Amino acid sequence: MVNGYTGKILRVDLSKKTSSIEKPEEKLYRKYLGGRNWAAHYLLKENKPKIDAFDPDNHLLFFTSVVTGAPVSGACRYTAATKSPLTGGFAESEAGGFWGPELKFAGYDGIIIQGRAAEPVYLFLHDDQIEFKSAEHLWGRTTKEVLSTIRKENKDEKIRVVQIGPAGEKLIRYANVVNELTHFNGRTGIGAVMGSKNLRAIAVRGKAKLQFSDQETITGLARYFNEKFKSNDGMLFHRDLGTTKAVAPLQSLGLLPTRNFQFSTCDGAEKITGEVIKETIRVREHSCWACSVRCKKNVGIDGEIKVDPDYGCPEYETLGAFGPLCGITDLTVISKANELCNKYGMDTISTGATIAFIMECYERGLVDKEFLDGHDASFGNSDTLLALVESIAERKGVGDLLAEGSLRAARKIGKGAAKYTVQVKGQEAPLHEPRGKWGQGLSFSISPTGADHLVVAHDQVFEQEGEPLEEIKPLGIYETLVSTDLSPSKVRKLVYLQFAWSLYNVLDMCIFVGVPENTMFTFNDLVKLVSATTGWNVSLFELLKAAERSITMARAFNVREGFSSKDDTLPPRFFEPVGSGPFKGQKIPEDLLKQAVQLYYSILGWDTQGVPTAAKLIELDIEWVGTGK
Repeated sequence: MVNGYTGKILRVDLSKKTSSIEKPEEKLYRKYLGGRNWAAHYLLKENKPKIDAFDPDNHLLFFTSVVTGAPVSGACRYTAATKSPLTGGFAESEAGGFWGPELKFAGYDGIIIQGRAAEPVYLFLHDDQIEFKSAEHLWGRTTKEVLSTIRKENKDEKIRVVQIGPAGEKLIRYANVVNELTHFNGRTGIGAVMGSKNLRAIAVRGKAKLQFSDQETITGLARYFNEKFKSNDGMLFHRDLGTTKAVAPLQSLGLLPTRNFQFSTCDGAEKITGEVIKETIRVREHSCWACSVRCKKNVGIDGEIKVDPDYGCPEYETLGAFGPLCGITDLTVISKANELCNKYGMDTISTGATIAFIMECYERGLVDKEFLDGHDASFGNSDTLLALVESIAERKGVGDLLAEGSLRAARKIGKGAAKYTVQVKGQEAPLHEPRGKWGQGLSFSISPTGADHLVVAHDQVFEQEGEPLEEIKPLGIYETLVSTDLSPSKVRKLVYLQFAWSLYNVLDMCIFVGVPENTMFTFNDLVKLVSATTGWNVSLFELLKAAERSITMARAFNVREGFSSKDDTLPPRFFEPVGSGPFKGQKIPEDLLKQAVQLYYSILGWDTQGVPTAAKLIELDIEWVGTGK
């Protein structure tokens, strides 16, 4: 075992039920670091160009990083990646929990999965053993049932399981992957690709201890974090409420997407805040591997509508998607919708946004009750919301169409319905109003996975002096950022901030433990962490280059799949005035966005269509990407 990583990648062929071990050179580990870079490397190297996402030869990848499993807060995540059945492009998502470190303890840095099993299976990795086990008895069962069954039949409650739910089995295009029932590789439909391979789960049990070059420094970083945490108001607030902390401030700022992004404030939003959740329905909290933050929450309701606490708590995005976006402010209903998505394995953002889209179509007369199986899909109808979540999960009635995502549904409906989809590259927008933070608009447009709120840090964070602006000065960002601005200076700063957040995806670190999201771990602390785990004398420059490499490789994959500058735009809604709140009447200037996108390309060394130039590929030491060899 090498310092910080195992040096082994497991390759599994489901069609043949065979496996093998690969041992990449150390220089590749140092160049890629992990996560997103390994995923892009194998998708570019081994996926056939323009392959259908459900083709058995479309690779499904799970990767950790060189710091995954280090006993410090945030070093718990892993990357899942493939070609997206929702967008047709690069699909990548990170999740926390315990599965990533457990994979390392079992002796592997990642898993490459190819082929399709003849019948449902799950993999069990333990004590250097790789078992292909029947999943016939698991098929069609909820995620909670499957987790319990796998642990019982293998007589070990400490087994960690990453799995899909029935939604993945049914190839719902935004099905997700989950571990421990509450940690998700959401967005882009990775769970549907896993389902297409007849792979229900990957169970892992590892007992090996990771080796680190400098255990004393790692222990020191963990203690430093824990001590700093006690006096950091922002982190204490995050620990108290988790991401549900965002509802109240976004409502007050006029940035809470409402009724399919027609408005940016919601009457009754005070009923669904994190504070209300804590006071009324929260029953416990939990954490990820070795993390002292404990920001994950569980809610339980024992009334006419029952909510199982084992399925966690609706995060901010879920509260927004099933709440204001659909015109609903009933916390019980939102929590039930969250439970349903988690037990079936569906992305809550795309599920809620697709339902919000069909609600607007209904109110505008583009679809009627007959089309909707008798449902009144007016905004605010809680019964319809829950019924549609169930019908999507089961692919029954209109749910079969909505399971394809809002853009495909709009094309089927016709009548100009596509105008009311709020998506980029086919992926529904997360719950952030870009007309009040234009940097988010730019990040939505250029994200390789479609609209995504985790591409760059959000604009409002940098509108004032002090932290965290002070801590991002090592990136060369010295001045405040105006939220409603897309000037050349803003674009340059956003590129650097994208490098920073991409670094977390490469290192499989949680964004909530460090800069720029907060001031717990600084950039220099991240450098220390990588050096202490591996023994390499790394620099911030080297780490940010690895992050930039990941951005360019993801872009190269999308270019190969047929994407161009025409896809780097926003839906019509964001070029229209928002209907309420402090930003009422505000819209993103379409011409200004186009200019910003072109400047973004130029800064990154891409041509006018967003194709990485040969010189840029050479500069990043990935010139092979231009040839695919």
